[in-house]
Amino acid sequence: MRSPWRATVLGSQMAELLRRPGRFAATGLSLLIAAFVVFGAVMAQQIVSATVVDRFRGTPDAVSLVVTRNDAADIGEAGLDAIRETPGVTEAVGRFDGGAPVGGSAADRYLALAADPGTGPLARVRPVEGAYPSGPRRIAVDTRAAEAYGLVPGSSLALLLPTPDGESTRRVPVEISGVVRSAATGTGEPTGYASGPDLLRLLGTPGYSRVDVRTETPGAATQAAERIRRAVPGAVVRSGDEVRGEESRAAVADASDTLELAGVFLAVAVGAAVLVATSTFRIVFARRVRQLALLRAVGATSRRLAAALVAEGAVVGLLAGAAGVLAAWGCARLVPAVAGRFGHDLSAPAALPLPQAALTVLGTGLLAVLAVLAPSVAASRVSPLQALRTATSEGSTVNGAGRTVLGVLCAAGAVLLARQQYASLPEPGDTAHDRFAALTLVVVSGGLAFLALIALGPLLVRPVLSALAVPLRRTGAAGRLAVAGVGGAPGRAASVSVVVALGVCLVGSTLTCLASLDAYERYRRTLEAPADFHLYAGEGGTLDRTLVADLAARPELADVTAFRTAEVADDGRSATVTDLDLTTVRSGTGLTARTGALGRLGPAEVVVDAEHAHRLGVEAGDRVTLTSAGRPVRLTVAATLPGAGPHGANFFVTPADLTRLGAGPAPTLITADAAGDGAEGRARAHRAVTETLTGPERGDGRVVAEDAATRAGPDDDLRTMATTVVLLLCLTVLVAVAGVATTASLTVVERRREFGLLRALGLGGAAVHRMVTLECALHGVLGGVLGLALGLPYAWLAVRAAEVSAPFTVPAGQLATVLAALVLVTAAAGTIPALRASRTPPTVAVARGD
Repeated sequence: MRSPWRATVLGSQMAELLRRPGRFAATGLSLLIAAFVVFGAVMAQQIVSATVVDRFRGTPDAVSLVVTRNDAADIGEAGLDAIRETPGVTEAVGRFDGGAPVGGSAADRYLALAADPGTGPLARVRPVEGAYPSGPRRIAVDTRAAEAYGLVPGSSLALLLPTPDGESTRRVPVEISGVVRSAATGTGEPTGYASGPDLLRLLGTPGYSRVDVRTETPGAATQAAERIRRAVPGAVVRSGDEVRGEESRAAVADASDTLELAGVFLAVAVGAAVLVATSTFRIVFARRVRQLALLRAVGATSRRLAAALVAEGAVVGLLAGAAGVLAAWGCARLVPAVAGRFGHDLSAPAALPLPQAALTVLGTGLLAVLAVLAPSVAASRVSPLQALRTATSEGSTVNGAGRTVLGVLCAAGAVLLARQQYASLPEPGDTAHDRFAALTLVVVSGGLAFLALIALGPLLVRPVLSALAVPLRRTGAAGRLAVAGVGGAPGRAASVSVVVALGVCLVGSTLTCLASLDAYERYRRTLEAPADFHLYAGEGGTLDRTLVADLAARPELADVTAFRTAEVADDGRSATVTDLDLTTVRSGTGLTARTGALGRLGPAEVVVDAEHAHRLGVEAGDRVTLTSAGRPVRLTVAATLPGAGPHGANFFVTPADLTRLGAGPAPTLITADAAGDGAEGRARAHRAVTETLTGPERGDGRVVAEDAATRAGPDDDLRTMATTVVLLLCLTVLVAVAGVATTASLTVVERRREFGLLRALGLGGAAVHRMVTLECALHGVLGGVLGLALGLPYAWLAVRAAEVSAPFTVPAGQLATVLAALVLVTAAAGTIPALRASRTPPTVAVARGD
């Protein structure tokens, strides 16, 4: 006797899932991946926040109290001793930040100095080479200072410190006892460390700017704070948590670009999850038409049937959401360790964020309901007569005027938003542009474009297929059947291809954006440090032409280049023109052109920076007129730069043209690079520059040499951003791969009867297997073409919105690799089900129903 629950519509649906667990696995996997992606993006954002906070925060976790003075005065040794003797205080260390110029070189160099105990829970640094200093005139330097100034344990450094009367400076040699790594690396300056008392004596500073206090328990901190206020008049005592909170907020504000980028990817991840889940449910319900029609035939109403399907989706969504959250949390704990093996220091989130986890699980359930709503309504309206048919009709679920209208409206909305964003792109030099709002608008436009692709996908399959399938038709019966199978079921082909298009679009646009921003970053770094050394006359005059020969004769130096500058007028405004050959700037590394090409200029040719090119409205091939002392010189634009020009120049011309503009024969700037690599090579180059400039014939100090070592240091923010983007990129790839595997497997499994019919007509098992593999690969090709066609324009728009000066760079090799990989994935997704179907005896396949 049948139990009562099986007589209900919901009971029949649950029985169907239990009878065919493959369907449950397919829908559950799509939702699990959706939850994993969404919560994984949340965890990625938390990893970025934790990393930024740990990198930029200067207060260790063990600090219970922070003591300063209300009058901004220093706390002397007596005040520090009084704090240490306060009951409840376990440890107290004084801190202050200072610095001094580094002597021994003509280059302007600076070393920041900070007091730190070096060991114990209140230490900010940890030794990585040598030992922490103890004793006078001994310091440890961080890795940035060691690299910039060529320092190792045992070497020495001369600091230029003020004399006691403050009237002049004195050279104070210090010994480098070790190299340390700081927990707070956000300052960007080479830094030296020593204990508080030793550093006070070295610099002659009267006291500390703050004192960090550690107590045994939080309760003891409250009592100790009041006692410290009484022991040190004028003391301001704040809790360590309060100070760390302020530092964290400041660090997060400084890294807002990175976190905003993670937020944009989170929105993209949610959209990706919706697409994957909706596509999966649509295919599942489309293949269950006959079973649903039988329920209608025995009396189930459309409303009750739709409610049962929605309830089914909600249950699956909640279970899959919980599994996805746990999987994402486990991966987030592993990410810092894996990133550390590749040289990236990432911090793990402190604890499982329960509110976000609960919202993700509930959101996955809601996502399942929303994803199943439209397919379930369409499925519940199936006619009871469908139960008598031997095949399902796909057209009723994938076509229709309403769907076409919806697709056209979404496409129109996407075009309008994209056009609005294009019209509001910032001009070069515009610093008030809201990049996050612009990127959000790009994401919204891209979301509408994807909705249009989903709605219009069945209409786009055949036109695109006709252009792509010509080679396959020549591969034999399997190829022709694969093309016919894809073209004969446009709805099914669209449901699979849209998921591939999603992956290709997200991955391709991300890689393109990264390549473009990386090119701009290399360009910016080239501008910040066009050469290792930059020499110019201290009073704005010219340089001795023999200095170039003397520097070029030093084997420690390479690429010694002299050039001239002059002030000209363009369109009535002042500008700087130079005869610097751009091909000699860091051997051309990082320098790119927005229009035209950078190379050796010919007569009457000029390269223009981005700001002046925009103001004059010129690009490569146009003509400009520069005027100096009333003499106009008409030039042809050979190229325009994506941003500013090296050394602050606006126009770059040949030496002959610069002479025509009135420039004198003597050089105004000289650049040179270190011939050797690494810190040792830079140190030898320093000495060569110093010896050349301090010779008996050039000892007047008129020539200034700037060192680019500290200005060209590594950018930790950029590394964090790149690591975050790569992490989120892996999540989007996971969406595409899982979505392709799920939807392709469903379509292949549900067509077993079709395979049996082909076997009955004489097609061999190997040919059936090859046909399905080619068909799935063709789905990948369709999706790849659609994804790139959609992703590249949006990548261009995103690059322009994020950084208008960035050159748009298409990584063709990487995109080809991604496309080939995803095509292989789509082909492999149907391999196992196709193998199963190819082995089914023809009589069994023909006898089975849907």
